[in-house]
Amino acid sequence: MPLDPAKKNSIVLTEGPNRAAARSYFRSVGFSKEDLHKPLIGIANTWTEIGPCNFHLRQVAEAVKQGVREAGGMPVEFNTITIHDGITMGTQGMKASLISREVIADSIELVSRGNSFDGLVCIAGCDKNMPASIMALARLDIPGLMLYGGSIAPGHLPQPDGSSKEITILQVFEGMGAHAAGKINDDQLEALEAAACPGPGACGGQFTANTMAMAGEFLGISPMMLSGVPAMSPEKHEASRAAGRMVMDLARKGVKPSQILTRQSIENAIAAVAASGGSTNAVLHLIAIAHELSIPITMEDFDRISEHTPFICDLSPGGKYAAKDYQDAGGSRLLAQRLLERKQLHDGPTVSGRTMHQEAALAVETPNQPVIYTWDKPLKATGGLVILRGNLAPEGCVIKVAGHERLNHTGTARVFENEEDCHLAVEAGKINPGDVLVIRYEGPRGGPGMREMLAVTAAVKGIPALSDTVALLTDGRFSGATRGLMAGHVAPEAFLGGPIAAVHEGDTITFDIPARKLTLNVPDAEIAARLKNFKAPTPRFSRGVFAKYANTVSSASQGAITS
Repeated sequence: MPLDPAKKNSIVLTEGPNRAAARSYFRSVGFSKEDLHKPLIGIANTWTEIGPCNFHLRQVAEAVKQGVREAGGMPVEFNTITIHDGITMGTQGMKASLISREVIADSIELVSRGNSFDGLVCIAGCDKNMPASIMALARLDIPGLMLYGGSIAPGHLPQPDGSSKEITILQVFEGMGAHAAGKINDDQLEALEAAACPGPGACGGQFTANTMAMAGEFLGISPMMLSGVPAMSPEKHEASRAAGRMVMDLARKGVKPSQILTRQSIENAIAAVAASGGSTNAVLHLIAIAHELSIPITMEDFDRISEHTPFICDLSPGGKYAAKDYQDAGGSRLLAQRLLERKQLHDGPTVSGRTMHQEAALAVETPNQPVIYTWDKPLKATGGLVILRGNLAPEGCVIKVAGHERLNHTGTARVFENEEDCHLAVEAGKINPGDVLVIRYEGPRGGPGMREMLAVTAAVKGIPALSDTVALLTDGRFSGATRGLMAGHVAPEAFLGGPIAAVHEGDTITFDIPARKLTLNVPDAEIAARLKNFKAPTPRFSRGVFAKYANTVSSASQGAITS
């Protein structure tokens, strides 16, 4: 009996008399003789019990495997690690988050190469495991796709008048700041905590998880509209089955990620992030994905595309609505249709078998939906991401302008050598309106791991006197839930002797967004003199995965990659 044309790679693993021992191992765990002559499709699952983002992915994987079997393939599930950003936020454990992106990509690559899979479905549910999955698919270049586990449902906070208000985890983080400032009491904070996360799924706003899920759709590597089905939707099972059938079609046709992931598809993803007010982390992750394909994408590409892409999605944290509302409004097909109207959507293949323009043509807009605006009435005339340079960030930094209106700010520098010290100062009332908080030695090498700063940025936003007056900059990162005048990824980082290491308490710093400048108001000669005797602090880790990462990671301006 002839083999399925999709069975290309796994022939070396399962076919012929000299593979009897391998087949015996497979049969010991339930594979039949017939199973082993089918195409082997790896199912990379990022399931974990730690947090809601990935908690339900066993059920998603079962549905994907069902679809693979229905289409004539043999699914082979394996697990990899993940870190929950929200749970680790504000602790040293958050440094593991970005590092996990590299470990996840490496582990998927190892298992897939080791087992000669004919195709691959990566099931991902949180900030780092989505770009990691796409990086692995690009690196392996075997037929495959990334399937998002889906967004959490909005929480509902009871109101005094008997109504309820939709909330996300963002309101809990900002409530912590309000509690520290005495603006809400213990019971009110407890009510936020209890209501914000009603079940499994990734954080509900256009934070990093939903930003990267949407980016996956616009890259063409995630099935548009199937991937965006919320985690607990009744439609999730069938959407996941469909993804399983889809990978078999890709394998039979021999469609590889390198045919889908191109410079044009990356520009589509950047435009979608800009139009939706997506997370600044998209800059890191899309540059890293491009690197796997040897595609030269730089920070300037984000600024150029964002400058010409109006901001049209009213999504949290800058706006009102959650990811579920985006999907219900018409989702990524509708946003793709909008971009096509402006001739800002490149055509090209996607994992569905349709081209990007064909996907846009299938858009169904919900009548009177309030989430995805039209171009004649944008929320803002330009997109949500801006790249600043200047004497404080010669290699650049990234700022999200979707959630605030300040375009210029000059303030007094308040310098902190780590996130914890800054957070304590905010909670203790030691920060003044107008200050510029500088958090350094939290970059890719100095952290190491470039942890996110949602705990401190949310604390600032939770204090009315500081919310719209304070600015912050760091060589670390921000959560996609961060809002306000916050510049991240400042490069070169302090640990490498970047100018951020030369800032003194009491200096003044200027943000000039229209001019794309971040300026330390100190003469260049003085900055050079301060850095002349710079000595990097002792690395925080001398062995293990943190040390390996710190010894190999690149600048944030290059995607914080390790190869």
